[in-house]
Amino acid sequence: MRRGISVAAAIGVLALTATACGGDGGSGSDGSKAANDPGSVSGTVTWWDTSDATNEAPAFKKLVSAFEAKYPNIHVDYVNVPFDQAQQKFKTAAATGKGAPDVLRSDVGWTPGFAQLGYLKDLTGTPALDKSDDFLDGPLKNAAYQGKTYGVPQVTDTLGLLYNKELFQKAGIDKPPASWAEVKEDAAKIKDKTGADGIGLSPDGYYSLPFLYGENSDMVDAGKKKITISDAASLKGIETAVDLVKSGAAPKPAGTDGYNVLKTDFKNGKLAMMIDGPWATKEIFGGDAYKNKANLGIAPVPAGSTGTAGAPVGGHNLVVYAGTKNFDASYLFTRFMTDAAQQDRVSDAIGVLPTRKSAYTKEVLADPVRSSFYQALGKAHPRPPIPQGGDLFPDWLQHYTRILTLKEDPKTGLDATAKTWQSALLKDYGIGE
Repeated sequence: MRRGISVAAAIGVLALTATACGGDGGSGSDGSKAANDPGSVSGTVTWWDTSDATNEAPAFKKLVSAFEAKYPNIHVDYVNVPFDQAQQKFKTAAATGKGAPDVLRSDVGWTPGFAQLGYLKDLTGTPALDKSDDFLDGPLKNAAYQGKTYGVPQVTDTLGLLYNKELFQKAGIDKPPASWAEVKEDAAKIKDKTGADGIGLSPDGYYSLPFLYGENSDMVDAGKKKITISDAASLKGIETAVDLVKSGAAPKPAGTDGYNVLKTDFKNGKLAMMIDGPWATKEIFGGDAYKNKANLGIAPVPAGSTGTAGAPVGGHNLVVYAGTKNFDASYLFTRFMTDAAQQDRVSDAIGVLPTRKSAYTKEVLADPVRSSFYQALGKAHPRPPIPQGGDLFPDWLQHYTRILTLKEDPKTGLDATAKTWQSALLKDYGIGE
């Protein structure tokens, strides 16, 4: 148990252990009933879906209906929980043993932390983790912690450079920029020739990662147990982002809601470039500038001064609460929602990337969006495999927002972030080169 876990959390872990070992309503945690006689499994599964309620959730609700049709003795209590509230809400419910869902759609960055706290069932060898060799290597690693698999990869993603082909053509630019230096040059040409702004930079800390990776740095070095967010390479990366704002290549973000403002401008043709993932494309195609979907270009994120270009591996796992009263039904639901056929349906509906190799059919790869991001996944940067990974972003968000809005000096913000992480989350980590 790592330092910093509260007494309440520790009590919660003990309560979960007791619950998971017995009193499960006749549904053993080994999943033998689900494996050998799935048609006889009954009960209710509460699922917290953390997908976007407007653009993504309808597709997942259809899968829920299909599951209930296949397993008529199982009812799914569907709850859409806002993504920015779900991590803490689940922690609170699991720690107290009250109100936690049977299955949660967990961000890959949350999964190790939940597992360390004892809130998740190890799914290794259970019916939930069906045909594990069919999963892409990166997403499967993001579902593991200390050699055990605590989640089943549902969707995966990475970031790319989205750009407006028509604006590029009007500006006389025949290919997307391959480096941040080229982004700056192209933005000036686009502004001069079309009046549109260059590139939108989200103030969310997740979107800062390509700037760090472009300098061969990261937030932390887990192997060396060092916090690297404030080292010289990271500072150079963040200064590159700030220079784009100061030069006018990127409009100054509108505070913490800057991402949504930029996305609106991009889809309506007022912004030529944006760093984003496949989840954003459905909304973008609803904008005036992309009534012709072919106008959307997708390229790898630009490289930093090192010549390296990198984007994070993201995505979501379905995890099973260790204190569930119905393991068998939870396993069947998790397996159904993550099988190749359902991943293909969701991918087609909302453009997200499947995690199963067999889901990358000819039809899926014929789609320019999914094909482009699938290729980008091959060069994507893994997230730090530490329990605190999902907790690093709140503090960084506050500083990165102030940095990009030119209210805080980059070095000051990076140093403050590193010190906060060390004092609150990574007490056994050093700070420095």
